[in-house]
This record gives sequence, C-alpha cells and structure tokens, in this order.
Amino acid sequence: MIKNLVIVESPAKAKTIEGYLGKDFVVKSSFGHVRDLPKGNGAIDIEHGFKPTYVVSSDKKDVVSQLRKLAKEAETVWLASDDDREGEAISWHLTQALDLNNTQTRRIVFREITKNAILNAISTPRGIDMDLVNAQQARRILDRLVGFELSPVLWKKIKTGLSAGRVQSVAVRLVVEREREIEAHNAESSFKISAQFDVQGKTLEAELPTKYKTEEEAQAFLQRCIGVSYNIENLETKPLKRSPAAPFTTSTLQQEASRKLYFSVAQTMTVAQRLYEAGKISYMRTDSLNLSDEAINGASSAIRNSYGEQFVKTRRFKTKSSGAQEAHEAIRPTDFSAMVASSDRNEQRLYELIWKRAIASQMADAEIEKTTATIGISTQPEKLVATGEVIKFEGFLKVYIESKDDEESQDDDTKGMLPPLSIGQQLGLRQMQATQRFSRPAPRFTEASLVKKLEELGIGRPSTYAPTISTIQKRGYVEKDTREGKERNYQVLTLKSDNITTQTKTEITGAEKGKLFPTDTAMIVNDFLVEHFPNVIDYSFTARVEAEFDEIAQGHKEWENMLDNFYQKFHQRIESSENISRAEISGARELGTDPVTGKKILAKLGRFGPFVQLGEEDPETGAKPIYASLRKGQFLERLSLEDALELFKLPRNVGAFEEKEMIAAIGRFGPYIRHDSKFYSLPKTMDPMLVTAEEAVDLIQAKRKADAEKLIKSFPENPDVQVLNGRYGPYIVADKKNVKIPKDKEPADLTLEECLALAEATPEKKGRGGFKKAAATTAEKKPAATKKPAATKKAAAKKPAAKSTATKKVAPKKKA
Repeated sequence: MIKNLVIVESPAKAKTIEGYLGKDFVVKSSFGHVRDLPKGNGAIDIEHGFKPTYVVSSDKKDVVSQLRKLAKEAETVWLASDDDREGEAISWHLTQALDLNNTQTRRIVFREITKNAILNAISTPRGIDMDLVNAQQARRILDRLVGFELSPVLWKKIKTGLSAGRVQSVAVRLVVEREREIEAHNAESSFKISAQFDVQGKTLEAELPTKYKTEEEAQAFLQRCIGVSYNIENLETKPLKRSPAAPFTTSTLQQEASRKLYFSVAQTMTVAQRLYEAGKISYMRTDSLNLSDEAINGASSAIRNSYGEQFVKTRRFKTKSSGAQEAHEAIRPTDFSAMVASSDRNEQRLYELIWKRAIASQMADAEIEKTTATIGISTQPEKLVATGEVIKFEGFLKVYIESKDDEESQDDDTKGMLPPLSIGQQLGLRQMQATQRFSRPAPRFTEASLVKKLEELGIGRPSTYAPTISTIQKRGYVEKDTREGKERNYQVLTLKSDNITTQTKTEITGAEKGKLFPTDTAMIVNDFLVEHFPNVIDYSFTARVEAEFDEIAQGHKEWENMLDNFYQKFHQRIESSENISRAEISGARELGTDPVTGKKILAKLGRFGPFVQLGEEDPETGAKPIYASLRKGQFLERLSLEDALELFKLPRNVGAFEEKEMIAAIGRFGPYIRHDSKFYSLPKTMDPMLVTAEEAVDLIQAKRKADAEKLIKSFPENPDVQVLNGRYGPYIVADKKNVKIPKDKEPADLTLEECLALAEATPEKKGRGGFKKAAATTAEKKPAATKKPAATKKAAAKKPAAKSTATKKVAPKKKA
C-alpha cells in the first residue's frame, strides 16, 4: 500500500522532489500531457458547445496504466504539475485518465523546486482550478479549429503540406513585412562632422550636432574652418542616476541570452528547464516581474555580504502586462548565495546571467556625472559638442549591464571620461572629418527580437514564444541564416594642417548573422491570409484573443461563448474561400521573353520551392520546358528577367576530372557539383556560377577522403550494407535503414549475416508528418535535378502528395 503518490511532469523534477520528501512519498512522472484531441474530424463537437473528445496518447498508454495502478494503491494522490494553465490542464487530464476522486486527490503548486517550497505546497493543497483548465482548452480547441480548417485551404490553393496557425501566421507576417520594408528602403546619405583636439597630451573628441545632406555642404563647412581658432565656451556637469533592469521574465531572458550567450530561443528554454528541474532557479515560464519577500531578503543578504550595505536597495517591479499573474515570480535563483549551479557549461552560463540580473535588480542606482563641453568656432555660429561620463558610484553596474539590440546601440553616444577642461580654454585641432553615412532600414528580426515584438503586440504568452519561433522555421516559412554583405563606397573629407583631402573608402553593408528571413512560401501564404482571412492574421485581433483567454483564466468569461464568437465568422470565410482562384494566388509571374529562343519565362512556386521556367510543354513534339531553381536570397516577387536569364546559365560545365564532366547546378538542397553520378554540395563560400575546376576537384577529393574515413566495413557481395562511423559512433546502414550496433559487438568484426539480422530486428521509423526528410547531412543528400524539379512534372501534379499526419487532419464538420 502506498501512502502518498506525487505526480509531476518530468522525470528530472521527480528525482529532485523525491530527495525532499520522506519514505511515505512515491514521486512519479506523467512525462507531460497524457491526453490530447485525436486526429480526425471527431475531436470537437461544434454543434454542442465545442465539446472536445480527448484520448490517451498512444505513447502514454503504458505511463497511464502504471500511474492508474499506483493511484489505486495510494491513500492520497498529489498532482504537482506546473503552476500555469498548461500545468493545470495536465493535472485535470490526469484526474480524468486515472479515474481519481476528489476525496483522495490534492492539487499542489510551487514556483521553485526547493525543500521549503515543496513542504509549503504539501501543507496548502487546493483543488483543480477549472478556469485555468478552460483557458487552456479554449486555446487548444481554437488553434485546432484554425489549423484544421485553414490548412486544407492552403493545400488546395497554394501547395500541399502547408500549415497555418493563429499565432505562427502572425509571427510570419511580421518577418515578411519587415523584409519588404527593408527591400523598399532607399538609403539616403549624409555627412557627419567629427573633430579631434589635443588637450595636454590627451585626445578630446567632439561632434557637430547637425549633419549635412551633401558633400558640397560638408566641404563648404570644412573650408570655413580653415585657419580658425577653437575654445571651450561652456562646460555643463549634471549628476545622473541609472537604475537596474527588472529581473527576468521569459521573454527578457530569451532576449538577453540571445544577445549575451548567443542562445536560440529554444535552447534558452531547454537549459532553463534543466536548471528549474534541478531546483536551481524559479519557474522559467512567467511574465511577472514580482519577487517574493524571501527572494528579496536573500538577494539583499548576498549583496550585503559581497559588496556592503551601501549597495543594497530593495525594489518591487510592477508588471505592465494586464494578464500577468503577480502571485507568480520573475525568474531568479532559488539560493542567492549559490554561485555555481551546474558543471554543464551552458547551464552555468545561463544561471550566472539569471543570478546577476536578479541581484542587480535589488542593488543601488549607479551614480554618474555627465559632462557636456560646448566648443566655439571663431568664425562660425555652429558649435561642436563633446560629452563624457564619470561613474561616481558603481551601484548595480558592479554586477550587471544590460545588452542592447544592434538597432538600439547604434545611436549610443556615451563616451569615456573627458580630459581636464576649463571655460575659455583654447584648443588645438588635430583634424576634422566629414564622414559619409547612410540611413539604415529597420533591422531583420532575430529569434529574440521577434519574441520581443510579439510580446509588445500582446500576442502569445511565455509558454508559446519558443514553440512559435520553432514552428515557423520547421514549417519552412522562415529561415535563420547568415548572409554576406555587399561592398559600398563612402567619402571621407579630412581637414588637417589647413588642407582638405578627399578619400574614398569601402565598407560592408547588409551583412547579417543569425537573422530571420522569410521564404517565398511565407510571402505567398501571408498575402493570401492577409487578403482572405484578415482576422486570423490581424495583430490587434490576435492580441484580443489572447486577452480573452486571460479573461477565461480569471473566471470573467465563458469559454464556449468566446469560441462561438470567433468560429462563426471564421467558418464563413473558410466556406467562401472555395471561390478563390488558385492561379491568382500562386505567386506565378511572367517575367518576359528569352531573347535567344523567344520563349516565355515564368517564375512559380513549386513543391520544393520557387523556380523559373523557360517555355512550355509542346504536346506535339513532346519538348519539355527548362527549369532552374532560385538562388538563396532571391524572391519570386522581386525576380527580374535578367535574374532569370542568369539562372538558366546553370547547370554549367566546370571542367573534366578523371575523364568525366563536373557540372555545377542548384538543386532542392542548394548549389552542388555533379560528377560521375554523385553529388557534392557547394559550401556557402562558393558560387556555382564562379566555381573553378580546381575548386571542384578539391571538393570531390575532400568528400571522398571523408567518406573513406567514415567507412569501417563494406561487403562486396551486398553493396547496400555498410558499417559506418557516424557522428554518434559506429552504426550499420542496410538498404537505407540506419541500425544500432549492440555494445557487445565489435563493428569491424561484424559479418554480413549479423548486419542483416540486426537490420531485420530494427523496426521501421515512423514518419512525423509532412514529406519524408532526406538522410543525414546536406552533403550526403542528392540534390533535385535542376532541369526537372518534381514540382513541375505532370506526373507529380497528377499524383496526390505523400500522406502525412498533417494531411490526414480533416476540418471538424458541423454535424460531427
């Protein structure tokens, strides 16, 4: 007989909690959700108040069976899933799946996994909060309705396998609109005047507050500065105070971990989850800035011990978001005296970031003295200005300085300390420069800055940010990429020793690292949704829906009514979409006529991406069109006839090697070299239009060498079976199936019969939906032939696309 059964969400959490509770408690994990809406059209009964039908997930049947058995033996079952809507729903689903009764069941919550928090939770149990459960159900049902009804419309009108979602489609819209804004930006130049003066062996840097629009105006200003004198006309010193940032919420942690640690949004959440489950930090999905009294006292004590009483200043931050739950806390260490949380490098780095931010929030302001020197020019009314700062008291800056995004830091005018200056002091000019600068477009989003924008718009919540960012990339709408910039000339005019010289310099512009770029598919789908489903993709509407979920969670709104209001209008749009012509939304464009053949050139979106087509199929002669894939960074809507003609220069013959041609082309997986029926992916640094025969040979030989090192054993009598050395150790490939090698087997000693037997015993991998993914790395994939993309073959058009878990989903019907 079990006295107490505690059910948590994850095994790691179970292990930590088990250490805090005595022998009377058994702690088990549900491994997340145990029930979900089934696939198919019977999941939601729209006619009867959107009543959902839930089933135990196939991969959770054993878990549920084991938990049900333990629950029957236990006197009390403690449901200890996370303290948020998703966690509340998990607890409710467990009561249903395990047939728990109210008398034996207790719901407990905690925001950190420490002994005190766990024991306090046990001493103050409560029931299931059905308002929170209903808010989660409403979100799940609404997202299912949107996905199930809208995705098939996209399949019919644009391309099979596409998906749409209430939050993901809005996130994609932001990326698409930013890309178009960047493309439409017309860089305007201006000239910025800066001067360097010698002051007692030190350099004083000053700038003219105004900028000149033309080179002639800048040249005229420098001419007027020949032979003049400069003096300090005014010195103004102001005390400033700088206050620390609030402790982390989910979104600010994702932003700062991106800027300081270069973590992706998903990586930040994975590492934070491990720290939480190990009892090192408080719960990492939160939009509250609140700190408990216990946390504030712990931080104050740590500051006092390390830095002294003058560095302590307790603060309470108020959350701006109306939906935030102030009973929750910001992300913080569970023990402020602990500086080391893990031996794992990434866990420790993220923990230090959380520790510093939380500690800094309870520290004194930094006291700064800002000095502004106004420099007069003897013959002109314009004034130069020099600024400097001196830190009089470090305060929180001793521990932590918040980073800024690129676009925020570019105008940062803070300088170091100024040399000793006095009013009336004459200054000797070392040189004065007028430097040409260009206006910049709004920057492309990073993962973290996209989360920041979604939060500003009131779209999504802490638990949805990371999944949304991952989804739009997995679905092929957005790519995180690094792009090389282009060289641009700029002018620098220099006044030195009463002479003006002009110099042309070069800079790289438009270089991007780890930024989000939309794909052609994103642009076409976005335009379709904006035109035909404006509500689904409208920023303020999506934010209002989020606010309604909050009202349901607070018990102020009935979830069935909320769903009905949304669904009736939405479903009418779905029904009216039948009349939309596929041709008008395919993104297909006629670019012009090929000057050599006189044939039409079209740009289209195909199954494997965008391509250009030269000519059309001739039913009489059987002549086929010629196809070419677009290059990275090219978009259908911006493609010109000249761009298309360049693409048709591929495939090109690079030269011969071992008496066989080397052909450069672009395929489904990017640019490649084809040689002797084998494919070799070109690295980003190589252009298929420019790659030389020597570079191609080096590429082929390098790949052969890598393959040879990878091969442990082959069997001439059956070339489809090999023993290879992979990223995670040796494995067997048998007729394209990857097979694990048992630990007691020596890879090099395996016989063909043993390999085949192991392959036979290995089950086929189930697909996860969508089209089947090609094997391992891009270099090992066979790129699609440039001349005939599958998207454009008649045969491909006639055959239905490969079935997937996504395509099996059918919109719930009214009489479900």
